[in-house]
Amino acid sequence: MTDFPLERYLNTHSAYGASFGPDGTLAFLLDTTGAAQVWTLEGPRAWPRQRTFGDEPVGFVSFSPERPEMVFSKDDGGDERAQLFRIDDTGHVHELTGMPDAKHHWGGWSHDGDRVAFTSNRRDEEVFDVYVQGRADSGEDARLVREGDGWLSLGGWSPDDTRLLLSEAHSNFDQDLYVLDVDSGERTHITPHEGSVRHRSADWGPDGESVYCVSDMDTDTLELVRIDVDSGNRETVETGGEWNVGGVALDTDTGRVVYSRNVDGYTDLTVGELAGPTTIETYPDPDLPGGISGGVSWGPEAERFAVTTTGRTENTNVFVVETTTGESERWTDAGTAGIPRESFVAPELIRYESFDGRAIPAFFSLPPEVPDGGAPTIVDIHGGPESQRRPSFSGLTQYFLSRGYAVFEPNVRGSSGYGKAYTHLDDVEKRMDSVKDIRAAVDWLADHDAVDADRLVAKGGSYGGFMVLSAMTEYPELWAAGVDVVGIANFVTFLENTGSWRRQLREAEYGSLEEDREFLESISPLNHAENIAAPLFVIHGANDPRVPLGEAEQIVEAVRERDIPVELRVYDDEGHGLSKRENRIDAYTDVVAFLDDHV
Repeated sequence: MTDFPLERYLNTHSAYGASFGPDGTLAFLLDTTGAAQVWTLEGPRAWPRQRTFGDEPVGFVSFSPERPEMVFSKDDGGDERAQLFRIDDTGHVHELTGMPDAKHHWGGWSHDGDRVAFTSNRRDEEVFDVYVQGRADSGEDARLVREGDGWLSLGGWSPDDTRLLLSEAHSNFDQDLYVLDVDSGERTHITPHEGSVRHRSADWGPDGESVYCVSDMDTDTLELVRIDVDSGNRETVETGGEWNVGGVALDTDTGRVVYSRNVDGYTDLTVGELAGPTTIETYPDPDLPGGISGGVSWGPEAERFAVTTTGRTENTNVFVVETTTGESERWTDAGTAGIPRESFVAPELIRYESFDGRAIPAFFSLPPEVPDGGAPTIVDIHGGPESQRRPSFSGLTQYFLSRGYAVFEPNVRGSSGYGKAYTHLDDVEKRMDSVKDIRAAVDWLADHDAVDADRLVAKGGSYGGFMVLSAMTEYPELWAAGVDVVGIANFVTFLENTGSWRRQLREAEYGSLEEDREFLESISPLNHAENIAAPLFVIHGANDPRVPLGEAEQIVEAVRERDIPVELRVYDDEGHGLSKRENRIDAYTDVVAFLDDHV
């Protein structure tokens, strides 16, 4: 085992979210100061230049296609009411939106670099409208292009800058695409369908008369399709087979394209060039470490592209790939705080059988040294639920492994990445079937010689926090401790108090207050808190707009009434999770001490 302290592991840095400028300068986000800020560099492993300086983490950065300036976003204390800012070549920051009570979602630069587009709920908190404004304008000068009646987001400008790609989300598994005329505000529906169909990662085709996106219409997994704007006709370009096509990035000037497949949680990138509307002439596969890559940004003339790469033994960095050869080079130098990379542990991909015979995928990591009698094991459950645990780098996970814990990360039913049918296996009345998958995971662990089944910890965040609380109330005898981070304790109070702009999307997954209230009450862990027998540690952000602080306060009060050991840490400058390094160090130092005491 290594003897590096927790603080060193949590000081492992991440560089990500790259954007190429018109002269080949690379902008990216780097969290070396404790909260992600904008940095730029001129070449591989060159000395980087810090461009933003603040206590709040930056959400994204996007270089202008024509000028040495960028747009970035940040919120206040994790409240998710992101504002947009422009930083010019002198380093001066200009506020573009300036409406701190509203959310703003970036929609992209026009190709001439003169205008920006975004969606915002500034008119009505519950819906998002489309706005366009000049690059140097303030928020008051934004022009309302289209009023929305739900969750609208943008996919970018057409090659001639007259139209925008518009996405409307009905749920996380049902989206529609439209082409929006910027001058008239009229929109053309290009994805009419029945039932739930995903249309994601949309990009304009080089001709400006077609759209490329991933879709699961008439298929179980997402595939790459081309949609004709005028007729709405769609053609399949590439299928993912049994796996999802995860995303597509297309350069409209050259027709060069990158698309990914999610193969059991790992990324398979294909690079090529359109040789026809639905034909891709492929280039050699990129030579990238880590196993997980995404966030493509094309460089000048699409001769190369930047991509964020990570893995369980590779901390997150930006690599640049030569398009036609696949040769890659790491440009950023996010470090590991002096911890040798060879000490990091890679997981084993396994599948275990659940109550109904279904095979559930999971990542299982053992510490370098397993004690006699087996290792204490953390069952770490992802949020979402429409998400997927993938083996990206986690300093906290590596710390637990270095301390002798095993880590088990299941992708229970309802997780994305395994086809449409799998994602719907936990919908509404089937919610508790996913909790049964956790019980089955424990059964698998109990049969493993390297695991001490008497020292199991349930850990998870957001929806994963609900899974922790539910597992502790449904199967209290299984757990030595639980760690709940910004988790849901009561579905009714959660839906009543979550941000109004996201309630409809969440009800599509969990059930509605109007029709399913009784059922939601019946499965809420708070209403079964008397069953909790193991010590519980709860972490929450005071400004959380998704899962309000009241969820943590309710469950902690209920557990305290029964004299079960329980700890609550609330961070006044955080929202849905801990984004600031000093807070993560503070919280998880206490978590480690808590687990050392009870596990």
